[in-house]
Amino acid sequence: MAVSTSSGLREHTSSILVAGLSSAFGVALLQVTNVLADAVRADGVTGASGTVAFMLPIVALVFLVIAVYVGAVVTVNTFATIVAGRARLIALLRLVGSSARAQRRAVAREGLVVGVVGAVAGAAVGTLLALALERAAVALGWLPELAHDWAHPMLVVPIVGVVLTTWLASWIGSRRVLSVTPLQAIGGAQPLSHEELRARPGRNGVSITLLVLGGALLVGALLIGLVSPLGVLVGLVGGVISFTGFVLGAHLFMPPALRLVGRMLGRTPSVRLAAANAVRYPERATRTTIGVVIGVTLVTMFGVATASFRLLIEEARAASPETYAGTEQMLDTVTIVFSVLVGVSALIAAVGLVNSLSLSVLQRTRELGLLRALGFSRGQLRRMILAESVQLTAAAVLVGLVLGTFYGWVGAQSLLGSANGMPGIVLPGMPWAVIAVVVASAAALTIVATIAPTRRATRVSPITALAVD
Repeated sequence: MAVSTSSGLREHTSSILVAGLSSAFGVALLQVTNVLADAVRADGVTGASGTVAFMLPIVALVFLVIAVYVGAVVTVNTFATIVAGRARLIALLRLVGSSARAQRRAVAREGLVVGVVGAVAGAAVGTLLALALERAAVALGWLPELAHDWAHPMLVVPIVGVVLTTWLASWIGSRRVLSVTPLQAIGGAQPLSHEELRARPGRNGVSITLLVLGGALLVGALLIGLVSPLGVLVGLVGGVISFTGFVLGAHLFMPPALRLVGRMLGRTPSVRLAAANAVRYPERATRTTIGVVIGVTLVTMFGVATASFRLLIEEARAASPETYAGTEQMLDTVTIVFSVLVGVSALIAAVGLVNSLSLSVLQRTRELGLLRALGFSRGQLRRMILAESVQLTAAAVLVGLVLGTFYGWVGAQSLLGSANGMPGIVLPGMPWAVIAVVVASAAALTIVATIAPTRRATRVSPITALAVD
């Protein structure tokens, strides 16, 4: 695709980061799980528990699939955003004879390069992270000094998985290239309206079907989890299917949340225009918010799962203290290690938020120039962009908290519901500190992600902005 080197690098920096973080997360997860498995086998209490030894590989598999899946969805969204911003350039290339399929293959090649670079770099970072965690745990007395295999063959799985999913994500995310017509080089491209998106019965039907099917599997996972920890694998499939349905139908579900938040922001002209913009083009709003929804869901899910995990163990210990005697230290170690890994998922959320908001503002230079030409001052424009970003982020955080709480609760319940002494189905544990950090971080990142691109956009004169392709 004929784009400048600096432009392509700026666009794909976040894609490489997402691929790298996904690879680092998967590799670190396998390394840490191997370390914990060695520690469990060496421990006199937990080493004798077949249940613990059975659960650790299941947990590793669940988290590995989540890491690869999240990286793929965020990358699809990133490439869709990039292609949307290039619509006018693609249309110009079509006008001079380039085919849509040639342009789509170019985007897919970019995705393959991004996947290879990100996966290799992420694997190195993930191994270093796991090594640092293991050394810190040994120094603090949480783990014994043991020899570990840091070059396990299974480490190839997350690396190859990230490369393949990033390449496929770029191919899927670039499907919009096929709908860009040469006429858009003359008239410009506009995101689809709410009415146009609702008039897609095929996509909407698939979305609802996946949500219903995934929800049924999640309910089944809760019931299976009462008799076997394998219920968590059913829950994993149900979670992937249901969240895929949500992503496909986000243009149906996000507008109500956006309207709710928009009413809470006030009625000044800048805020009212921001609220209208966020709802008028749900396709653009969805691209901007879905990365945040994914990140917040992921962080909340791990937080709720960990809190529910501890709650279940504590209640089981109270009912059967002899069964769970001596497990407190190992439980603390597992909780601390996986809490650190949650930080990697938080980075994925941060990258998705900053990338989406920044690209959204930069790709709307022409629109912002028109508002300046109609009389908006730089201050009004900045307030409008900030209000719109706050509305998008707040709605995404709200949805992510709800989804993450449900997924985390189902995961913990389906994994531990069948263990000795478990009380059955209990209410989810709520990690209020994690939720507070998520909300505060989202607010801070929203401001950071909009200040720089907004300053660049508002400094351009209205005439120059209206001439931008």
